[in-house]
Amino acid sequence: MLTLYYSPGACSLAPHIALEETGASFALELVSIPEGEQQAPEYLSINPRGKTPALRTDEGVLTENVAILTYIARSFPQAQLLPEEPIEMARCISHMAWLSNTVHPAFTHIVRPGRFATDEAAHDNLRATGRNNAWELLQELDALLAGREWVLGSRYSVADPNTLVIYGWGKGHGMPVEQLEHYTDFKNRMLWRPAVRRVLEREESRLLQG
Repeated sequence: MLTLYYSPGACSLAPHIALEETGASFALELVSIPEGEQQAPEYLSINPRGKTPALRTDEGVLTENVAILTYIARSFPQAQLLPEEPIEMARCISHMAWLSNTVHPAFTHIVRPGRFATDEAAHDNLRATGRNNAWELLQELDALLAGREWVLGSRYSVADPNTLVIYGWGKGHGMPVEQLEHYTDFKNRMLWRPAVRRVLEREESRLLQG
């Protein structure tokens, strides 16, 4: 049995959707980030880095979204969530790594500026810079999705739930994501997927609110 440690609306949404897409049985353990539960001793014994998601497997606990999403896709090949062709597989992993290494940190600057500067006088500047960078990256994603049904073109993959997460963050921070035509169309296509809707309803996501 797989167990996903998640917090609603966090980047754990991506593996939550991926697991639902596979049709496999899995358990959920809530780790509320707003309540600071990711830093509780009980959770730190599972993931000493104090971040979600974490995925408990029969072989041990996995952390980091790129690894977790790749593991889910490879463990349930019938769901066809990761291309078999080396170049397409690499493109999928490259996109997820970019979201993790570049896009996610832009939002972290907005939410947790204290991670990047101990001087509180710098925090407003960090938030503003993070917001500007995040909006530019959202526009880059919009351009990337032009003429594509999914991130990899006509093929749905684990890169798509990961990309939906970022749209939700932009919306949650009051950015005009509705102006991003291609990205918004992508979001709407995602909302048509039964697995996506089930997970968003379970997490009471604002993505379902218009």
